[in-house]
Amino acid sequence: MKFIDLRSDTVTHPTNEMREAMATAIVGDDVYEDDPTVVKLEEMSAAITGHEAALFTPSGTMANQLAIMAHTKRGDEIILGHNSHIVAYEVGGAAVLSGVSYRIVNNPDDTISGDDIRRMVRASNIHYPDTGLVCLENALSNGTAVSLEKMKEAYTTAKEHNLPVHLDGARLFNAAVHLGVEARKIAKYSDSVMFCLSKGLCAPVGSILCGDAAFIRKARKYRKLLGGGMRQVGILAACGIISLEKMTKRLHIDHENAIYMAKVLAEIPHITVNISAVQINILFFKIENPAFNHNAFTNNLLEKGIKINTASDGVYRFVTHNDITRENIDYVLDVIRETVRGL
Repeated sequence: MKFIDLRSDTVTHPTNEMREAMATAIVGDDVYEDDPTVVKLEEMSAAITGHEAALFTPSGTMANQLAIMAHTKRGDEIILGHNSHIVAYEVGGAAVLSGVSYRIVNNPDDTISGDDIRRMVRASNIHYPDTGLVCLENALSNGTAVSLEKMKEAYTTAKEHNLPVHLDGARLFNAAVHLGVEARKIAKYSDSVMFCLSKGLCAPVGSILCGDAAFIRKARKYRKLLGGGMRQVGILAACGIISLEKMTKRLHIDHENAIYMAKVLAEIPHITVNISAVQINILFFKIENPAFNHNAFTNNLLEKGIKINTASDGVYRFVTHNDITRENIDYVLDVIRETVRGL
């Protein structure tokens, strides 16, 4: 059975063009920095984000952790959002790998303002850790994009306190599409930025970390320490090049599909959707019935060829991507409509 998979845009399959590129990629040894395909991908990534240099990494989590390792010293404290990927989904890696603690901003919209940073920066006091880094996200995990004005405000405030800023831009290009700007316009408000190739951009493996040359040299050494030194990885980097050249140009389709799905879901009785919060390829909805069997709902969809994550506190998350067509979406909506009809 071919499943319709709405769990995440990490489930995307490489395109046929990517598979062909993998078969014909010119490769070298990336630890020696002589894999020409990796070098091309890194140079493209640096140019696209407006940074000086870039590093190809196996995952976004590794790239984020490398950034923290390179920006901070042990015992530092880092400022970041309570729902940020680094806090919620990276296994406490910053504490384990970098020896830093978290200073968490808890705003309802998950953004971080200049005032938040001013409030969170530690004063010079023998009892306090040093504030070492501000970590921002764009797009946010709640599916919204942070405005350039808010990015600038946070970045400027961090610089007033001589703090580096790392941007988790796992879905940087989705944010750029929503905001109607080039990715570099967002990335300029960061000293380092990570973006994923293996989410909506369809590459099978990999993320990119960008920053100045000295930062990337440091991150490259830490990548080796973590076991991320790769060899003939141009086979994978070839897919990343296609991701940047072509897949970034079609993300608007995923956004349109997410909005379409949200609007139709909102018309189904017992389902609530905040349509205004659907800004990229992620939508959230609730089925408003205390007696509703969420496990049965998930299993029912699976039996009909639809993969979704179980609800979190009653909230479902669907993610559209290159492998989800409008026809797929209509089928999913029909199944959901039939499933909740008897409520």
